[in-house]
Amino acid sequence: MTAPQTLPHTRTRTVKFPTAANAAKYVAKEIDKLVRARNAAGKPTVLGLATGSTPVGLYRELIRMHKEEGLDLSRVVTFNLDEYYPMPKESQHSYFRWMHETLFGHVNIKWENIHIPDGTLKPEEVDAACADYEEKIKSFGGIDIQILGIGRTGHIAFNEPGSPQNSRTRLVTLDSITRRDAADGFFGEKNVPHHALTMGVASILEARRIFLMAFGEHKAGIVYKALEQAPTEAISASFLQDHKDATFVLDEAAAGELTAIKRPWEVGPCHWSPELVRKAVVTLALTVKKGLQKLNDDDFRDHHLYELLREKGPAEEIGEAIFLDRMETIKPYPAGRVAPVANVDGDTRLGRRKGDIQAPKTALVFSPHPDDDVISMGGTIIRLVEQGHKVHIAYMTSGNVAVFDHDARRFVDFVDEFVQSFGSAAEQSSAGTIKERVYQFLDAKKPGELDSPDVLKVKAVIRTTEARAGALACGIPPEQLEFMNLRFYHTGAKTKNPIHPQDIEDIVELLKRLNPHQVYVAGELSDPHGTHRVCAEAIYSATRRVRAEGVNPDVWLYKGAWEEWEPHEIEMAVPLSPEVLERKKQAIFRHQSQKDKAMFPGGTDRREFWQRAEQRNVSTAHTYDALGLPEYYALEAFVKWKDG
Repeated sequence: MTAPQTLPHTRTRTVKFPTAANAAKYVAKEIDKLVRARNAAGKPTVLGLATGSTPVGLYRELIRMHKEEGLDLSRVVTFNLDEYYPMPKESQHSYFRWMHETLFGHVNIKWENIHIPDGTLKPEEVDAACADYEEKIKSFGGIDIQILGIGRTGHIAFNEPGSPQNSRTRLVTLDSITRRDAADGFFGEKNVPHHALTMGVASILEARRIFLMAFGEHKAGIVYKALEQAPTEAISASFLQDHKDATFVLDEAAAGELTAIKRPWEVGPCHWSPELVRKAVVTLALTVKKGLQKLNDDDFRDHHLYELLREKGPAEEIGEAIFLDRMETIKPYPAGRVAPVANVDGDTRLGRRKGDIQAPKTALVFSPHPDDDVISMGGTIIRLVEQGHKVHIAYMTSGNVAVFDHDARRFVDFVDEFVQSFGSAAEQSSAGTIKERVYQFLDAKKPGELDSPDVLKVKAVIRTTEARAGALACGIPPEQLEFMNLRFYHTGAKTKNPIHPQDIEDIVELLKRLNPHQVYVAGELSDPHGTHRVCAEAIYSATRRVRAEGVNPDVWLYKGAWEEWEPHEIEMAVPLSPEVLERKKQAIFRHQSQKDKAMFPGGTDRREFWQRAEQRNVSTAHTYDALGLPEYYALEAFVKWKDG
């Protein structure tokens, strides 16, 4: 198991792991040790459990331990943190059902030892039930280990901003941000309940040991506030600073804003690796608003960089070295040039070496959803095609859960009208039957209900045809598109299954068939829905396998719609002209079901995907300009995958 890295300069013990999977195994092992010790002593173990995407990896690891390593959970007693109110237990949105499907149905925890707040209570029963919940916890001697996540408002359980430190189990009104974040799972914010039952801050703090787990870049900002700022009711997670045995368990992305990670030179002595020097100098240049070649010794001294200046100085030499390093990242020809260009000047910094003139290459772009390709790297795709390379795009999932019902109605209407006008009698009958089934289901569909197979098929067809149109706008014909429809996505809901072994086999087969020179992967960790993360891990696994058989592409990582690589991280920046950026936007527009308003926009950012993409690409170019590098209209950024 990967050992944790303990981070300094936080008000609560904090450990960091390379991945969320490593972090989940760490917490699972701590639970395993306690349960086995308690079992040996003939005593129960009392666990406080959380729901949501964060603890899924933990629960899957506990299930594995139970099935493969003999972890006996029969003495375990559980208390869940919260439940929506009102909420029928059988609803697909209830935490009662989620816990049984995700954990309880796969292990030997006894039914009578499971405790979850009851979302079916009558209003007049709520207060007494909440008091009884507190008494039940006390009757088992209190909670031994409490598992927590953290919301983007900093809440633990549903203790929204303003929750006092002495709060107990109670009925609460949900914050608008919390409801917006939950909208994906409910297929629309309007379907999210306004209230919930939750354990209070005081109830949580009474647990003997607490693990708060946080994964992904979208949690980094609130994790920083909870760990490095004073406790406040505005961020209930900050009250963990007062607990004697609380630990924040983070992955690399969630730890990204902590001082020990973002500016480690402010915490203590550093080992000045080339990567850390680059990070420090780029951060300094942007902080003092100077180009890299304009930095002076006082700039370093005034920003906690005495040590770097002494070891690597003077400032002029440090700035010049990082300037040349960042110049090397600018790649107008991302896969190399395939034809001579007159008056090649041999400027190695801009990638204009004569040796760059090569035969056309094959590039394979993996797109987790049917629009990630054009949103994230549409400009680079256009440049690759224009420069004579052959680009294939592999759409890994159907993306059908992200289509609105009204679009499904519109498209079955179109098919029906089209067939009625041009089809045979048999075709007309078939089209009418499909339309009737789709309309019948949608007319009776309850808020947040999962779609029928017919509706999912219609929505998948919508996304497929949009993907073809978007790719064609980039110059890629349909025969160079792969629709993989990976199995892990086939739940019809936002929450997905683990990657299926055959999914990896399919990726292996595709890599061997195309033998690409370059592979592009959505490498971000902040995707709120987790699909990018699952797809990336599957591609990495497949790539390791095919390398042994001589298929060894360069793997470049792009970011999705939510974040951009930090300027010191970027290893390839592809310049985009105004014309190329406009073509990229037109390709994004082809995804009409995601235009104007996407079902799953991601967080609180209400901008359309084309707006996010345009502003991000222009902003990256502005950042390069601020560093004193050549000025471009827009840039798309990539980082090279380094296995291990």
